[in-house]
Amino acid sequence: MKIILTVDVENLGKAGEIITVKDGYARNYLVPRKFAEAATRKNIAAIATQMELNNVREAKKRANMEALVGRLNKLTLKFTLKAGEEGKLFGTVTTPMIADAIVAKGYPIDKKEIEVPEAINHLGSYFVNVKLGHGFGARVKIKVEAE
Repeated sequence: MKIILTVDVENLGKAGEIITVKDGYARNYLVPRKFAEAATRKNIAAIATQMELNNVREAKKRANMEALVGRLNKLTLKFTLKAGEEGKLFGTVTTPMIADAIVAKGYPIDKKEIEVPEAINHLGSYFVNVKLGHGFGARVKIKVEAE
C-alpha cells in the first residue's frame, strides 16, 4: 500500500515522503495514529501544500531567531549586589535573575534556556549562553558591581 507520511517515523521515513508498506501495517498502525495517510492524488496535493506552508513558516521563524540572536549578543546586563571582602558576593547571580532581567528588556526568554558556565559569585564581567533551540544560541554579557 502506498502512503504519505504526515510525521517523521523512525526507520521508515520523513514527513511528506511517499512510501510503500504492507497493508496491515498502514491500516492498523500508521493511519489510526495519524502518522500517515493513503497516497491518493488529493492527499498528495494537500501534503505538498502543507509542506510549502511549513517551509515558509520555518523560514520566517529562522529569520526571527537570527534577529533575536543578534540583539541578545549585543545585550549587557548589570547587576548591583552586596559584596564582601575581595569582591565576593553575598549569594550568586542565578538563572532566574538573569531571565527576569532579559524579559524586562523585552526579549521572551525562559530561565531553562540560560546556561551559566561558571558560578557568578564574584564581582566582574561574565558571559552566559542562551540556547534558543533549532541550533540557535546567543551570549549575553553580565556585569556584576558592588552596592
